[in-house]
Amino acid sequence: MREIMALGFALLLAPLCGPASDATAATVKGVSFADAVDVGGRSCRLNGVGVRTKFFVSVYLGALYLATPTGDAAAAVAADEPKRTLLHFVHSRVEAEKIREAWREGFAANAGADQPQLAERLGRFEAWFDQDLLEGEQIVLTYQPGRGTEVSVRGAVRGVVEGADFMRALWSVWLGSKPADAGLKKGMLGK
Repeated sequence: MREIMALGFALLLAPLCGPASDATAATVKGVSFADAVDVGGRSCRLNGVGVRTKFFVSVYLGALYLATPTGDAAAAVAADEPKRTLLHFVHSRVEAEKIREAWREGFAANAGADQPQLAERLGRFEAWFDQDLLEGEQIVLTYQPGRGTEVSVRGAVRGVVEGADFMRALWSVWLGSKPADAGLKKGMLGK
């Protein structure tokens, strides 16, 4: 009888206590983001989530995952360790040409003197964004040292761009001195 009462009490409290382990670290605009992701066998923790806006319209949510979480933008960009940025689109439709244009602008604003040596790789990278993105679709950019930055669009891997220099320029699009969106940068840094 005692076991039945204990089980009944546990079942009564279960909804109040929630799950034993919560795999969701953040929910923004109704979209949940995992607390951590595996990148090449190494755990990367959710550093922060921000909202990319353009003309007062939310375009996408940007989640930053780092092997060594930090609120320091320069450290997050420079770290030659596993990292991931997940872009979850919340706008109904973003045209492919607008996406490519945004990449070009972001690299031009932040790559500085490295831009000429990145030109061929940036061209290859941009070419993988050849379709409009719809609400709920994602771009996932995953960096692994020695391998490069893997680009996944809508769940399909499009390719890998080699080089830590490319990774630093790409992560500077959000976290550099001239980010695409200051509010997005702040959110991705967990501030």
